[in-house]
Parts: sequence; C-alpha cells; structure tokens
Amino acid sequence: MWTVIYIAPTAKMAEMIKTRLTEEGFLVKSRPVNLSKQQFEILVPSGELEEVQEVLNSILHP
Repeated sequence: MWTVIYIAPTAKMAEMIKTRLTEEGFLVKSRPVNLSKQQFEILVPSGELEEVQEVLNSILHP
C-alpha cells in the first residue's frame, strides 16, 4: 500500500525530493494531484513511513 507523505508545490521540488529519498534507498513514486494545478504527491510504501518521514524532514529543513 502506497501512502502520500508530502505534496510538492512544483514538479522540480517533487523530483528533488524523489531523487533524494531514492538515494537514501527508499521506494518512491510521484504523481500529479490534478491537471489544473502543478502540485505533485510524493508516495512511499506504508511500511517505510516512519523512516521516510525522518529523512524527508532533513531534506525540507536542513
């Protein structure tokens, strides 16, 4: 089961987060929220949620 952990405001931000989490060894997917807005959901397997949240915090708040 995939869980949304973050909604990125831009495609560039979504790609950066996806790349960084992938480099840390996590499975990551991103998808547009809808076609009218440029927001993207970042999804990870629900079993990795806690570990990913810690890494995501360090990415967003260095």
